[in-house]
Amino acid sequence: MPKERFTITTVEWETHKPALREIRESVFIVEQQVPKQLEWDDKDETSLHVIATDTTGKGIGTGRITSEGQIGRMAVVCEWRNTGVGSALLQRLIELASQQKIRPLFLNAQKKAIPFYQQHGFDCIGDEFMEAGIPHHRMEQKS
Repeated sequence: MPKERFTITTVEWETHKPALREIRESVFIVEQQVPKQLEWDDKDETSLHVIATDTTGKGIGTGRITSEGQIGRMAVVCEWRNTGVGSALLQRLIELASQQKIRPLFLNAQKKAIPFYQQHGFDCIGDEFMEAGIPHHRMEQKS
């Protein structure tokens, strides 16, 4: 689907919580079976959030960045994967970090997503580890 078919917007957690939660619940809790208590934390309220919406305004992807520079909660609903939504979300989060002078940027990538993050300038650091029952690798943005 061409980029014109979706929009990336920076949003506040409190005003967009239902849409952000719906995407993350669909991807992480339902699809990947991440326990609810591991998905929700106290960082949502203080993080910068982005949402991707389709032409009807329906949420199709999301991500966040914490004040410490951790990119996370990157989620794109199944039917929109491999269409550029994830790349657009990540690029917007990197832009926000630059504007806010948040450095260094890092994330915990699911093993299967490592090539995606490498394409965006992140390198694996350290050993693989398990998070929510899924293999992950810490990645940091190249200097």
